[in-house]
Amino acid sequence: MSEFRHVMPFLVPLVAIIMGIGVGMLALWLDHQKKIHIFELHHKERLMAIERGMEVPPLPAEFFQGRSRSESSLVSNLRWGLIWLLLGLAIAAAMMINGDSSKAAWGLIPIAIGLAQLIFYSIGRRQQPGVDAPDTGANTNAASRG
Repeated sequence: MSEFRHVMPFLVPLVAIIMGIGVGMLALWLDHQKKIHIFELHHKERLMAIERGMEVPPLPAEFFQGRSRSESSLVSNLRWGLIWLLLGLAIAAAMMINGDSSKAAWGLIPIAIGLAQLIFYSIGRRQQPGVDAPDTGANTNAASRG
């Protein structure tokens, strides 16, 4: 074991890098396999409908694009904004509780990231038509009574 002692400090970062890249590649491959499976199932369903003489509607554009980019980015900005904001507040609070108020300022970094994500969310929500005023049904009930 003493002959490998000089190699050990290099193994931890090497294994971490290889595993990090490997996990990312595995996630991409699994996502690709899932999409292939969904396309195969949809294709079989369409073929069976054609064989039975049923009318087959055209494929929607979202089928090839996945989720709507604007909706998913808005939800993602909101989610990550809240996560970063609360993480920063927790870090700052933990540092203050431990009596190390000089290091509590490090919590401002995730707080700033979270606030930036929340600003992106609010700007994106304002730019999309119809997102600001969700239909709650309260207006239709009041209008039908009057």
